[in-house]
Amino acid sequence: MGVTRTMPRAAPEATDSDPEPTGHELADEPGCAFHQEPPPPPAPAPTADIQRRKKLRTGPAQPKNAVSALNELKPGLEYKVIQQEGPTHAPTFTVQIEVNGEEFVGTGRSKKQAKQTVAEAALRSFIQFKNVPDFQLAINPPAPAADFTADVGVTGCGDFVLNKAVGNGDSNGSAEGTNGSTPRPRLTLTPADKNPVQLLNELRPGLKYDLEEESGEPHAKKFSMSVLVDGEKFDGVGPSKRLGKAAAAKAALSKLYNYSFVNYTSCGGSDSPYGSTADLCEHMSFPQTVADHISKVVNQQFQTLMENQQSHSRRKVLAGLVMTTGPQMSEVKVISVTTGTKCINGEHMSVGETEGQSIFEPRPEGRGYRLKENVQFHLYINTAPCGDARYCSFRRRPPGGRRYSRPTRRRHRSDSQDKHPNRKARGQLRTKIESGEGTIPVKSSDGIQTWDGVLQGQRLLTMSCSDKIARWNVVGVQGALLAHFIEPIYLASVVLGSLFHPSHLVRAIGGRIGPTAQGLPPPFRLHTPLLAATSSPEVRQPGKAPNYSINWTCDQPAAEVINAMTGKNEAGQASRLCKRYLFVRFRRLVGRLRPITETLGPAEADRDYGDVKRLNQPYTAALGCLVEAFQRAELGNWVKKPIEQDMFRVDPSEPLPPPPPQPTAPAPA
Repeated sequence: MGVTRTMPRAAPEATDSDPEPTGHELADEPGCAFHQEPPPPPAPAPTADIQRRKKLRTGPAQPKNAVSALNELKPGLEYKVIQQEGPTHAPTFTVQIEVNGEEFVGTGRSKKQAKQTVAEAALRSFIQFKNVPDFQLAINPPAPAADFTADVGVTGCGDFVLNKAVGNGDSNGSAEGTNGSTPRPRLTLTPADKNPVQLLNELRPGLKYDLEEESGEPHAKKFSMSVLVDGEKFDGVGPSKRLGKAAAAKAALSKLYNYSFVNYTSCGGSDSPYGSTADLCEHMSFPQTVADHISKVVNQQFQTLMENQQSHSRRKVLAGLVMTTGPQMSEVKVISVTTGTKCINGEHMSVGETEGQSIFEPRPEGRGYRLKENVQFHLYINTAPCGDARYCSFRRRPPGGRRYSRPTRRRHRSDSQDKHPNRKARGQLRTKIESGEGTIPVKSSDGIQTWDGVLQGQRLLTMSCSDKIARWNVVGVQGALLAHFIEPIYLASVVLGSLFHPSHLVRAIGGRIGPTAQGLPPPFRLHTPLLAATSSPEVRQPGKAPNYSINWTCDQPAAEVINAMTGKNEAGQASRLCKRYLFVRFRRLVGRLRPITETLGPAEADRDYGDVKRLNQPYTAALGCLVEAFQRAELGNWVKKPIEQDMFRVDPSEPLPPPPPQPTAPAPA
């Protein structure tokens, strides 16, 4: 069948015999009022370049800097460059402005930086805020609230916090008015802004990072990087060159610009038991330069001790106690260094408390002693302490510890009502496992421990390190025996080398019992130390922990090597830190020093070890308040060691063990 085509024809001329056109026909005429133009063709689809630019423009508004904020409040200001110093490749500019009849001056390595610093000084002169967060809201828009329960740690490029400067600031980034220097406020920079290397390069362009050392096993390398700023060298260590550079940049920012890399937004808030975020930033931040120095001296002391004992240099956990003196903590002295993670076997219960050395003065009451002014103790640990502070780590796993495949993990997260399955276990008291690693909740352990039960195979339990630090923050680190003579000694700070999570650490060291710790007898109290993380994160050592531990105190020429399974030294003798030898030292002090209370004398000291500890009634009462605080918070019952281990007496004339021999260097081949 053929296809017919209709050819266009000319419209016939209208005649009187033709019918009048209808309304629809009139609407089709171009000149008619009812005529409608055809709809426009659809717009072409945006090209890939247009879509990419739209995607880049999406997201929250960028924060305003100080210059923009000042121009909105005081438009028409004139920034004058009054001076330019330095060489051509590294000039220093000085900019001046006049606001409300007052002149302000700011310096910087560029005109833009100088304008920024002088604008910050001008803003602080006429805007009054109750606290630092209000100043932050005036300059930057509010950030979304952080999830208090989120398992996100402080990484190398995490949130930055600019602390208040303790001095007049740096010559290349200072801002001051006519009436003198003004301390810088604490400003928060989000991770989307800049990492430490980028930020330092903007403040000090043209810096060069050098590789100082490459060490470690092939599967666990350590790179030591350094950067030279204004003639001062800053070092950083990391598992890669990139992280080593970031650590060095963080060290420089901490020293030159008083940066701190701890963010407490996940801890504080109006409904937080730890107080507001501003309070935590103000009262719990520790100077970053001091924290890095504490970490450095402890690691250097350990390396010095292990120079001739390379066979015992392997370790998983390194801890040290450091004493600082002076108002600025300028003098630093390492008091003790120790390693080890094991809990000894129940058949060899002998290792007890550690001892320290300090400077004391008589109490005003005339009885006992106390620490002198500006003498502080700091605890350094290369990783988060075991227990509550470490259990809620950053590596999330589904309940049961199994690892699912990626599709299964996504399905498990979508079906679960709570994305933090270990939330209910947070804050619980936990115990170490005999001759093993890890901790378990006290609710999963047996009841009262007995000597016979342990000897017959029952597991020996000891409280986790997080719980012990919480105990120190109530009764002090001096122990029950020394509490007869001195006031409680509390840690001024806790410095961690890795796995630092502010919210978990604040909760573990005392925040969990803050609302329930009541009735503590003076001078005991619930103490909260300052917290800090080192600029160079500790490189995690692979493999299991060794079966030995190292302990050293400043009065010893060498470190003592202890079998972690038996608690004895290499000669098979009891450690010099065991309870027996500590009790002997205490007996020698009785009668020579005047105790705080009158319940202790030579006759009273001639009792069992446990009885002498219980003679200190204020200490015993404070310890009871601590146990009751955990019970009222429904966090478990404190597990005590078998009472039989404290049922022994000593003679003060009993000889003490000799100090560890100084190891000799191996003979050259």
